[in-house]
Amino acid sequence: MNRRFSWPDERLIKAAQDGDVTSLTTVVMESQPHVRKFAISLCASPQDAEDAAQEALIILYRKIGTLRATGALASWMFRIVRNECLRHVRLLVSRNNETPAEPEPSAEDAVLQRLEVERIAAAVSALPRDQRQVLIMRDVQGLPGKTVARSLGLSNAAMKSRLHRARAALRHSLAATDQTPDQAIDRPVGGDPRP
Repeated sequence: MNRRFSWPDERLIKAAQDGDVTSLTTVVMESQPHVRKFAISLCASPQDAEDAAQEALIILYRKIGTLRATGALASWMFRIVRNECLRHVRLLVSRNNETPAEPEPSAEDAVLQRLEVERIAAAVSALPRDQRQVLIMRDVQGLPGKTVARSLGLSNAAMKSRLHRARAALRHSLAATDQTPDQAIDRPVGGDPRP
């Protein structure tokens, strides 16, 4: 039987941020399956994925105190893994002395992109926990709807309803800070856009 993994709860994350070594170790261990899944889906090779996952877990261990909102652990880890995968690609390109297929964004574009990611992460972390769980599992991790429903103990209809409310709340939150929030939410990260 497949074991279902869940992200550490907010009390455990808070205790880890406050310096409790046992809690910190538990947070790292409970985050590991998700971080590995992110890395495998984002990196170019299994070796790069393993390296990125290890580096992300080391960053989590060393810098958990810099996490602003305990509910934003998943989005924070996703950004770290993504950045590590991009770093591996840049290293490979520089070793091969080739130019990347796509030009690197300008410094201004990179800052704007980082701000957009942070804005979306903050909006996701502000969602109620039940909505945030469904949204992350479905749209960030890309899990099938039935798997999400089963792992949360919901009917498929209840999961779809919760996901719909989460997406609507996220759109509303993003609309309050930008003119084009649909561009960010209509393309789920790493997942099938269907509930």
